[in-house]
Amino acid sequence: MVVGDFPEEVDTLVVGAGPGGYVAAIRAAQMGQKVTIVDKDNLGGVCLNVGCVPSKALISAGHRYEHANGSEDMGIVAEKVSVDFDKVQEWKGKVVEKLTGGVEGLLKSNKVDIVKGEAYFVDKNTCKIMDDKQSQTYKFKNCIIATGSRPIELKPFPYSDRVLDSTGGLNLKEIPEKMVVIGGGYIGTELGGAYASFGTEVTILEGTKDILGGFEKQMTQLVKKRLKGKGVEVITEAMAQGVEEKDDGVTVKYEVKGEEKSIDADYLLVTVGRRPNTDEMGLEDIGLELDDNNLIKIDKQCRTNLDNIYAIGDIVEGPPLAHKASYEGKIAAEAISGEKSEIDYLGIPAVVFSDPELATVGHSEASAKEAGYDVKAAKFPFGANGRALSLNDSDGFVKLITRKSDGLVIGGQVAGPDASEIIAEIGLAVESGMTAEDLALTIHAHPSLGETVMEAAELAMGMPIHITK
Repeated sequence: MVVGDFPEEVDTLVVGAGPGGYVAAIRAAQMGQKVTIVDKDNLGGVCLNVGCVPSKALISAGHRYEHANGSEDMGIVAEKVSVDFDKVQEWKGKVVEKLTGGVEGLLKSNKVDIVKGEAYFVDKNTCKIMDDKQSQTYKFKNCIIATGSRPIELKPFPYSDRVLDSTGGLNLKEIPEKMVVIGGGYIGTELGGAYASFGTEVTILEGTKDILGGFEKQMTQLVKKRLKGKGVEVITEAMAQGVEEKDDGVTVKYEVKGEEKSIDADYLLVTVGRRPNTDEMGLEDIGLELDDNNLIKIDKQCRTNLDNIYAIGDIVEGPPLAHKASYEGKIAAEAISGEKSEIDYLGIPAVVFSDPELATVGHSEASAKEAGYDVKAAKFPFGANGRALSLNDSDGFVKLITRKSDGLVIGGQVAGPDASEIIAEIGLAVESGMTAEDLALTIHAHPSLGETVMEAAELAMGMPIHITK
């Protein structure tokens, strides 16, 4: 960073280098803009460094250990299987390092200038970038803000060595004997399930009537069944009250149906949501409009009320998903370049890497009916799929939501093996305006998990082969 009285001038300044920011920067550069990207932390943001990627690495390692100890019915008997958790964490770190290094290479190859520091807005065309030693003024024609979010810290549960946020939960040096998780959403279910796979005795405290809000009950029931099999206790409608810390653990106090209870554990993991990083940047001082939740208001092109400033990702309305941020980043970059690109969230999938995986895209049966559609729900079970049976993983189903009048695919849900991969085909159908017949006519390899989509499509047409109506 060069310090001086003269500002650096760029076409587009991107603030935040997570999956929204770095994608936006690359796309803007590809479209001929002179781009600078700034972040105070490592490239890749929360997702690559302390979120999506390392959590999936930990989940995968847990599954490997679990399968090594639990494949007797397939004739695989392993003795004295052990976990070197230091090695697990080392491997996880290498995965993260490889991906963050890749992001740096991609930015540089697209001639994006990378700056380390914090951004503070002076006016709608000026930003100061500061680090511990110096500052530099940047003048920009356009700016894309992609500063992401951070875990919500509850006053009764201040973070410490024993009270952890998601980052702390990912970076433990040991496999706990006991862990309490507050919050049964994506993060709590994923990390709680991962440690349960390693043998931790996990208790999940969820304040609502069910875990994984936003997914259908028939999907969450499958996850709860698997969690129970891992020894996880899920307590719903439980309100956490406070925590007492000791040198070697915690005592968590909570209330269920008016009865006060407590539970001892080695660690408490708090996963009750995230808050947008829109503070301490001078946004309100320059007249940028935020809503009551401190989210930045945007239009269909991710443009704020200041016509040259755009916002994407966790700091705007919608679920805090990495792929949503990346999608919005491309829209913003293209809008700056004069394209007519607009956001359309119907085709954005939501996935939780629970056991089994859950995924949804477009409309559910309930939301379709609420929107006024006359729909048909066609559900094909993995239990009738040869590949799922050969994997010894046949719980779950694929469900297509189609419009009765013409078979148009307007949504779908997957609960089962590789749901995160299978949902992409249904997402393509939703995005492209395909019908159930289009999916049914697509020849799928046999045996494959993907065949379940074809089978569900044939069921939607009233002509199923491998299931009775």
